[in-house]
Amino acid sequence: MHWIIYCTDKPGSLSLREAHIVRHRAYLETKPINVVMSGPLMDDAGEKMNGSFFLVDAESRSEVESFSRNDPFFDLGLWSEVHIHRFYKRVG
Repeated sequence: MHWIIYCTDKPGSLSLREAHIVRHRAYLETKPINVVMSGPLMDDAGEKMNGSFFLVDAESRSEVESFSRNDPFFDLGLWSEVHIHRFYKRVG
């Protein structure tokens, strides 16, 4: 099953994100879940990161929630909101 995780950063937290991006990437490299695609959300100018997007393959919502909660960005309180939605792939 595919799931989308859409996270928005707290306002003014770009420096926190940048200071801990190595920890976040190291966590993803441990492959705690099958990440199909991921990357930062950007402002309209494409200059500043302001959130995170993940498309993952997992059997259950609880597996996806655990993946999200164990991300260093979650522990740091970087994200103001984390939305998790099941995703049905129709095209592509």
